[in-house]
Amino acid sequence: MTKQRAIPKDYMTVGEAARKMGVTVRTLQYYDKEGLLHPSGESEGGRRLYTDKDLVLLHQILSLKSLGFSLEDIRQRLISLETPEDVAEALAKQADVLHQKLRQLSESLTAVEQLREEVLQMQTVNFKKYADIIVNLQMKNEYYFLIKHFDDEMLDHIRRQFDEESGQAFIRRFHQACEEIQRLSQEQVPPESAKAQQITKDYWDLIMEFTDGDMSMLPKLMEFGDFDHAANEWEEQQKQVNEYMEPALQFYFTNLGVNPFEEG
Repeated sequence: MTKQRAIPKDYMTVGEAARKMGVTVRTLQYYDKEGLLHPSGESEGGRRLYTDKDLVLLHQILSLKSLGFSLEDIRQRLISLETPEDVAEALAKQADVLHQKLRQLSESLTAVEQLREEVLQMQTVNFKKYADIIVNLQMKNEYYFLIKHFDDEMLDHIRRQFDEESGQAFIRRFHQACEEIQRLSQEQVPPESAKAQQITKDYWDLIMEFTDGDMSMLPKLMEFGDFDHAANEWEEQQKQVNEYMEPALQFYFTNLGVNPFEEG
């Protein structure tokens, strides 16, 4: 029997790395193929070998993926970990992820406790609200807290318009558009510029997709995200997006020769 070549010290096989991080070997192979995480070494027999540093990079990938980022977004956000400053930045970002998850759990806990109080006081169950809580907990929806900003009519529309997969996909696309708008705002790109008008078109297309063309929903969406004081990072982003999009949409509609808000 041929004796298997020893694995060098401080290295681990793809199977060992996968077991430590709770992922499959196929996942690591896929990230390697996509250029997100290459093994740091290779054995004499040609086996891919990983290090503890690779595991830290993998944790970055998994953390970003859990927040709904696409592979391309993750690729752009990964930190190289070459210096202590890189490691500190990576830890700070991971802390942000954990804080966000804690906020999600806190929102979910509050919703469950409020529903319990309602059930005890009214001796009846609002099964729509109960289902919303259960479904979003099951989906691990990081935007669960948005539900409290919608009335029953809007929630009924969302239930009809989206299932779990399409809803999550829409949220990711909307979030990515908002990030791009926020970036343009911070870089002081004029709202009437070609770059700004392209994202304005994309943003408006998303609104039309969400409403399914129902103009009567526009007033409610105008109220959505209208915060006097931002209470969290998402609300702060929405304030910046709204402030930037107001003149951008006006310019966009002027060029189209329509005013859907007046029509609504």
